[in-house]
Amino acid sequence: MKDSADLHVERWRGWQGLDFDDQTEAAMTRMSRLLKHLNRSDRAVVADVGLQWDEYDTLHNLLIRDTPGRATPGELARDLMMSPAGLTGRLDRLERAGLVRRVRGDRDRRRVDIEITDEGRDRCLRAMRLRGRTEDQAMGALTDAEKRTLNRLLKKVLLRLEARD
Repeated sequence: MKDSADLHVERWRGWQGLDFDDQTEAAMTRMSRLLKHLNRSDRAVVADVGLQWDEYDTLHNLLIRDTPGRATPGELARDLMMSPAGLTGRLDRLERAGLVRRVRGDRDRRRVDIEITDEGRDRCLRAMRLRGRTEDQAMGALTDAEKRTLNRLLKKVLLRLEARD
């Protein structure tokens, strides 16, 4: 049975003198399309709990830290790969919605930390559970052994890209 990546490769093979490896093109196309499906689903489930994707992403990054639920704006901007100025507006929205609060640092009162509120934590965790169900459904197509193989191969590709960057 052919999927959309097979059809994509067939359409482009030999087109206008383009030369590419069919297997590489098919793998990259599949990964791209999988991400599009998952991103669409992710945005829908976070909306179900009353969040926009960027709000969820910020709350999620606050929760998964070594200091769960708390970070400086600079740390958070770095983790989200954003400029500090770009993050400020997002934090303002989250604070107005009661999902985060700005608090003075424990040791240095000049420092301001961002802390997730109980409401922010609850909404983020609800969204994480919904996303987890979607991910489990998608990966349900594979056996445990196939998942391990897929992870091993994806890790190999990711390590090469991360080393390059």
